[in-house]
Amino acid sequence: MTSFQQLEHAALELSESQRAALAQRLLLSLRASSSEEDKDEAWLTEANRRARELDAGLVKPVPAEEVREKAKLLTG
Repeated sequence: MTSFQQLEHAALELSESQRAALAQRLLLSLRASSSEEDKDEAWLTEANRRARELDAGLVKPVPAEEVREKAKLLTG
């Protein structure tokens, strides 16, 4: 098994929330070379998507303190 396959296997063993956090970090790393304008546009697009999901009742808001705690756990 190659190191990529080992990494993929390990990633798929993570919980759903851990996989989501890892996916977000990986996607953000791909955008690291984007210009500031591209980044601003991407964040605005994401903020609008999240607002629509909240307005439609598709997701529930998460208190900031809970987000901070989860972020601390994920980042060590």
